[in-house]
Amino acid sequence: MGDYKGNLFIVAAPSGGGKTSLVKRLVETLEDIEVSISHTTRAKRPGEQHGVDYFFIDENEFIHMVDDCAFLEHARVFNHLYGTSMKQITERLQKGIDVVLDIDWQGAEQIRRSFPDAVSIFIIPPSLDVLKERLLNRRQDKDEVISDRMKKAQDELSHYPEFDYLIVNDNFEKAAMELGAIVIANRLRVERQINKQSKLLSFLLSSQ
Repeated sequence: MGDYKGNLFIVAAPSGGGKTSLVKRLVETLEDIEVSISHTTRAKRPGEQHGVDYFFIDENEFIHMVDDCAFLEHARVFNHLYGTSMKQITERLQKGIDVVLDIDWQGAEQIRRSFPDAVSIFIIPPSLDVLKERLLNRRQDKDEVISDRMKKAQDELSHYPEFDYLIVNDNFEKAAMELGAIVIANRLRVERQINKQSKLLSFLLSSQ
């Protein structure tokens, strides 16, 4: 992943897997970690804000950004376009800020090509019943959309072996703790700490 000072974390889950809430908790709990904000052509949902939840743009602007190679990854999901801006990620990583990508498995695959050192985490529901219940509780989608999302969710679930870590989101607090543990453990890897703790290490190894 080049000489970036920050780590890149990919968090994926089937729709209704609860990844957005877990990622939100992660960035609220730990320092120096931020969520990458995606660009999308879909309409705002109630309570969402431009530049906070997504950058809401029209299809023409999105296609223009694709032509300019501005996206690290982009995909069409449920008839809407979503993309991750390359600039937004690299600027933060260079400053030593960890970046979390809340994306689907297709996006994760594209990210790995550019950032082979990215740490990928897949979040799954404890059962299909729980998944359906979460989709229904959103009350944002019609029944036929939920049925379509359930079918897609099972297809998405089959991609779990492509990830480094797997978290079952049965108990939110436990899942949030596990996600935080993965981030902290990766920050403590020797190759990361060599640069960060260089003064301490040279002091400890210097002859008295």
